[in-house]
Amino acid sequence: YENGQWKISHHHSSVMPESSKASGPVQVTEDQIKNLFYLWNDALDTLDSDLVARRYAKDAVLLPTVSDTPRTDYDSIKDYFDNFLKLKPQGTIIDSFVTVGDGWAKDVGIYEFTMGATGKTVKARYSFVYVYEDNQWKIAHHH
Repeated sequence: YENGQWKISHHHSSVMPESSKASGPVQVTEDQIKNLFYLWNDALDTLDSDLVARRYAKDAVLLPTVSDTPRTDYDSIKDYFDNFLKLKPQGTIIDSFVTVGDGWAKDVGIYEFTMGATGKTVKARYSFVYVYEDNQWKIAHHH
């Protein structure tokens, strides 16, 4: 809200969580949210699709960069990573824009992956929406 008018600061077709799944307020910094990407990226490095899929919330939605099939549960998210991890991807954040809410946060920007299996690089837009679930930050939405 600015100068008496509502302004769009970020647009995406996803719905933001309205309340925390935590039992109380969760204090977190922008840097801590940015570092959640590296937990996920480290999970990719293990090449263990189960470990990667467990980084996602129970009701997560994954809209993968290299697939046009939405993944909306643990099994379909794991299935995506069963194949994607064969490329041995490792990502780096190029630009990151973080917003922190009550029990949720979002990190959107540009990242680049190097596929260790081929040496190919892929640059893409990304959005992660995180929720605090089961006493840890989980990915609720990833595009």
